[in-house]
Amino acid sequence: MNEWQEKDLKYIWHPCSQMKDYEEMPPIVIERAKGLYLYDIDKNRYADVVSSWWCNLLGHCNPKINKAVKTQIDSLEHVIFANFSNKPVINLCEKLSEVLPKNLCKFNFTDNGSSAIEAAMKVSFQYHYQTGNPQKKRFMALTDAYHGETIAALSVGGVDLYSQIYKPILLDIVRIEGPDCFRCPYGKNRDNCNCECFERAQEAFEKYADETAAILVEPLLQGSAGMKIYPPLYLKKLRTLCDNYNVHFIADEIATGFGRTGKMFAVEHANVSPDIMCLSKGLTGGYLPMAVFVTTQKIFDAFYSDYNDGKAFMHSHTYSGNPLAASAACEVLNIIKNDNVIINAAEKAPYFNNIIKEKFLTLKNVGEVRSIGLINAIELVKNKTGKIPFHPDLRVGYQIYKKALKKGVLLRPLGNVIYFNPPLIIEKHDMDFITDIAFDCTKEVLLSL
Repeated sequence: MNEWQEKDLKYIWHPCSQMKDYEEMPPIVIERAKGLYLYDIDKNRYADVVSSWWCNLLGHCNPKINKAVKTQIDSLEHVIFANFSNKPVINLCEKLSEVLPKNLCKFNFTDNGSSAIEAAMKVSFQYHYQTGNPQKKRFMALTDAYHGETIAALSVGGVDLYSQIYKPILLDIVRIEGPDCFRCPYGKNRDNCNCECFERAQEAFEKYADETAAILVEPLLQGSAGMKIYPPLYLKKLRTLCDNYNVHFIADEIATGFGRTGKMFAVEHANVSPDIMCLSKGLTGGYLPMAVFVTTQKIFDAFYSDYNDGKAFMHSHTYSGNPLAASAACEVLNIIKNDNVIINAAEKAPYFNNIIKEKFLTLKNVGEVRSIGLINAIELVKNKTGKIPFHPDLRVGYQIYKKALKKGVLLRPLGNVIYFNPPLIIEKHDMDFITDIAFDCTKEVLLSL
């Protein structure tokens, strides 16, 4: 262990970690990064194929984004966002308006994805309260959902790993059994089904819609659940159901937005528009914390009144509308547009998926390889026929992660799921390298079980 690792462990409590694991594998101290690759203080190189928790969109230290942030910091670093504004954030809203579904037109800024979810939930509740439906106090969400770590966001999440211990203090959520295409109880296939599983949502709406303000969903891709992918038809049916029952459709595009699924936003696959959309992660290219919920004129109008009417949305964050983050985000959108980033990524995606399938489907413990855009997930199972998962105590994914790190590939597993969610600028030779390493490490671990 070097001196920097010793200092780290002396002071830092790392997120989403059992710190005792660090006795065996101390934190890797990164000194610099470029494109897909991270370099530690010992000059070791790591391919960042999880985009540093899914936020790095266009590669590390992108020179154009660097320049935008450097230029901005010399004129304005931050300013209060109540009764004040700044040019970068105004420009950002204008640029986002060009690519968002047309009915989304009002922007409310926070500083992280969980906060955007919380704010969206509060807005939905307050809207219904101020439009004659004060009984609409509850929220719906899918099983295996993930929407963040603050209390309300954690409440609508459905992954016990994160929320189980906190259940005594969480909100009472209407939980809908969500689509599970790998283990479909109807025996269907995600590519040609009629979303028979949607009947669970219909049943929930019939029973609880009158008391429900909104339903939150991760469009098409439930990330923390293990990159579970479901059909666009589910979103089409959900949009209709929300309209029929006056329930807001909140699309959590924090992880799926900005080209991750092959389109700018995942809802575009279904050609639907939500009432509220939450954005973060790739918004600034992974440079600076920023999040936003975007909503409709109709929802905004329910809050627009004389101050003494008490209808204002009294919600704030110190760093809302930060000009440095907004400058980075503006440049991200410029690059996406001018360099045809999403089109180029979509053209490379089939190659990535094909080489993963060619390698991993030869292993008897690979239950499924699934993909959307450049995102690929490999679900490992104890028994392929019965789709029986490995026991969590084996930590199969974690074992693969440790081996891959030693060979220069950063894979952060989701339980028994190994996944790739790289920056959109990844090249084919990088794909070859990381899949070779990941395959070798996976094979080695599986043979040892």
